Amino acid sequence: QVQLVESGGGLVQPGGSLRLSCAASGRTLRLSALGWFRQPPGKEREFVARINWSGATTYYADSVKGRFAISSEIAENAVHLQMNSLKPEDTAVYYCAAILRTSNEWECWGQGTQVTVSS
Repeated sequence: QVQLVESGGGLVQPGGSLRLSCAASGRTLRLSALGWFRQPPGKEREFVARINWSGATTYYADSVKGRFAISSEIAENAVHLQMNSLKPEDTAVYYCAAILRTSNEWECWGQGTQVTVSS
């Protein structure tokens, strides 16, 4: 399988920026796509962004388009999420997730990293 470890969360003021990173290890040759989800307090987990491992096609939730950018470093088996113009409603635990070539589902998940947007 593939193991995912997130980093880069923290506390930021509204309008500020944060960059999350996710490092993949294990059977990384099986990666088809990496992405980010988030779970706000008291709410269900929701999709944020995705990047395909070949071709680097990206997808975003409407709520983050124009503010967040997902990128990949293939050689490092890493994916990043640059978050700009952060709002209090972006407060959530952010999870890295992976789709493997053997499936079309988000099979592997990281432990999550807390992002808090507050003044």
